[in-house]
Amino acid sequence: MNGRNGEPGGSGEPLETGEALEPGEALEPGERRIGTREAARLLGVKPSTVYAYVSRGQLTSRRDPVGRSSSFDAREVEALALRSRREAAGPSASTASAGELSVRTALTLIESDRYYFRGVDAVELASRHPYEEVAEWLWTGTLVRGARFTAPPESLAAARRAVAALPEHSGPIDRLRVAVAAAAVADPLRFDLSAPSVLGSARSLIPTLVGALPEVGPAQWGGDGRLTRQLWPRLSALDPDPDALAVLDLALALLTDHDLAASTLAVRVAASARAHPYAVVSAGLGALEGPLHGAAGRLAHRMLVEVLERGGAAPVVAEYLRAGRRVPGLGHRLYAGEDPRATALFARLEPLAQAGPALGAAREVAGVMARHGRGLHPNVDLALAVLTVSCGMAPEAGETVFAVARTAGWIAHALEEYGERPLRMRPSGQYHGPRPPQPLP
Repeated sequence: MNGRNGEPGGSGEPLETGEALEPGEALEPGERRIGTREAARLLGVKPSTVYAYVSRGQLTSRRDPVGRSSSFDAREVEALALRSRREAAGPSASTASAGELSVRTALTLIESDRYYFRGVDAVELASRHPYEEVAEWLWTGTLVRGARFTAPPESLAAARRAVAALPEHSGPIDRLRVAVAAAAVADPLRFDLSAPSVLGSARSLIPTLVGALPEVGPAQWGGDGRLTRQLWPRLSALDPDPDALAVLDLALALLTDHDLAASTLAVRVAASARAHPYAVVSAGLGALEGPLHGAAGRLAHRMLVEVLERGGAAPVVAEYLRAGRRVPGLGHRLYAGEDPRATALFARLEPLAQAGPALGAAREVAGVMARHGRGLHPNVDLALAVLTVSCGMAPEAGETVFAVARTAGWIAHALEEYGERPLRMRPSGQYHGPRPPQPLP
């Protein structure tokens, strides 16, 4: 249903943004509609304030197709009233602190130092299935055996031309953002937000992003069309060793989603405004480029290189601590123990001969911190750094792996958000400026 703006309400009601109940449209099972006055009574506000909630996206109204009145979902009004009472009572009245945003999702659950994709252990799933199949599971809840993603020639050519025009010093996120914009322009169906269309865009966008990145080594993609083989020559000049390729594929699958990280929240806000899938991926890349989100892998890579060059972790860790800097690659706010993604990657890296020095350096860093009573365990950034260092990749390679992998998760969250009420991601600001009226400057 399309929202309608600027229609006058009955009985002197103010302008509103609502949804009309079309002729012949049935109510949902168990749905109870109430009028404006009843909604105002439940909320403890004036009728005009009810429409302020509507304009902010906190309530949804429907216009009577015959009369001039509006109606509201009673359960939605009651939920808003409950939230308002909890916020007025303070943080002790709710498990969530005041102002904390909570978003319903059926994609990823994190609990007891494990995480799950649609209820399935994510580490087990990623260990047994390639990235493309894990992405399909996250998108549809169906495991598609042998899934492959193919870049349309027109989109790939447009993305490559756009990326080639960037300065040589451009970083991987710069290139990916430009590639997404070029691919969007090449897709005339990008504004179709139906699930089949969004999934079609996702299956073509991810290989387009990979194919638009410049090659740093000989392209040895093999004949199976796997995304990992397409990505490898964009990360490393070394031959794509099968065991190393398997670790890279595992990293992609493990990083597909991880609940509401900052970039994923940005994606859901964009999808709430009904931005097309290319735009929501751009929003995710924009947040990922922040130094507090996407740069951790690069920092961990450089730390491991320094440990290897200096022959030990102790002097390197000491310098970080003396400078008041956080040692990268350690600790995660969602896990009390070791990040399960790091555990899985370390186990897969163990048999790789070329990973031995970097793996030893990572363990030494964790050991030094443990001996000093810092209860921080390795996280996925440290494990990614072992992969990138041992396979001759650049420091920013971890960012590339993260961004490509997480694109699938961003699309999954966009699909979920497209099924929710539009513009619901609209928190209310708490004004702290000078009270009006103030003199003109």
